[in-house]
Order: sequence, then C-alpha cells, then structure tokens
Amino acid sequence: MNRVLLGLVGFVLLIAGGAAVAVHLGYVPAVDRDAALVPGTAVPPTWVLVVVAVVAVVIALLCLRWLAAQVPRRRVTVWRWADEAGATRITTATATAPFAEEVAGYPGVRKVDAALTGPHAAPHLALVVRAHGDADLRGIRRRIDDEGLPRLREALGTPGLDATVEFRMSSSKAGA
Repeated sequence: MNRVLLGLVGFVLLIAGGAAVAVHLGYVPAVDRDAALVPGTAVPPTWVLVVVAVVAVVIALLCLRWLAAQVPRRRVTVWRWADEAGATRITTATATAPFAEEVAGYPGVRKVDAALTGPHAAPHLALVVRAHGDADLRGIRRRIDDEGLPRLREALGTPGLDATVEFRMSSSKAGA
C-alpha cells in the first residue's frame, strides 16, 4: 500500500510539473502563459495566511515523521548472565539464529525471521514464518510448540518464553 500510494502521488506530481513546464514554455496554446494564476491582486485576510502556514507546518511534520519511519532500525539487544563461573553476553539475534534455521528446515517453510524482545526475565519471541501455499500450518505450528520452543527455552534458560507466530504464504511450492 505504501509503495502504491507513493507511486500514485509521484505520478500525479510528475504530470502536474510537466504540465506547468509545458504552459511556461508556451506549448499549450489554450492557456496564456502571461495571464494571472488567480483572479484579483488583493492580499487575503491575515487569518487565511495563518491557517495556510499552520497547515503547511503540520504537513511538513507529517512528512518528516514518514521519512523517519523509512529509516531501518536494527536494535541489538544483549542479554547478560553472571554467576560464580563468570559472565555471559549474547545478542538476541545470535540466540535465535539456530532456532530460525531449525524452523526453516520444516517441510513447507521457505524462510523464518525471529526476534527475541524484552528482558531476560520476561522474554518474548516473535516469529514470521514464510511458508508455501500448500504447507500444513497446523503441523508447522505444532512442531514449533513441541520441538523448537522447548529446546530454545532450555538453551536460554527461560522457561517462561512466550512466542507469537505470524504466517505469510506464497501461492504454491512451485511459485517460491
């Protein structure tokens, strides 16, 4: 949706800019290029100028917010354990990589993205599983719950690890 809307707005602006250049260069005989753009030369009331300025600032702030949202952010979270044997540090991406590879090997799964969030005491695992259109989603979910998650919980020492699984489908195994 974002790309389609951007493309449509860009196309409309391109056409409008091209039309303005064509009128300016005199390629559109039906429009007098020396005519005033709007009738009258009186300055509008002050409140109109204030409203236009406020609307322009709001639109500019929304555009800046949208631009900031386009910048990819990679948050790297590091978990730390300390005991009498020493200290251990591991990034959450490193902790979930073997689990994601295991789930990607399940039948019908094309790719898995795993993100481990939250503190070590109360972690949460978010999985995005890209599967073939003819894949057995219940079977994949069952294997994740019965095989993969218990091993990950044991490896991380987090028995309370919750997981959210989002499935994204492709049209078929042949189309992947």
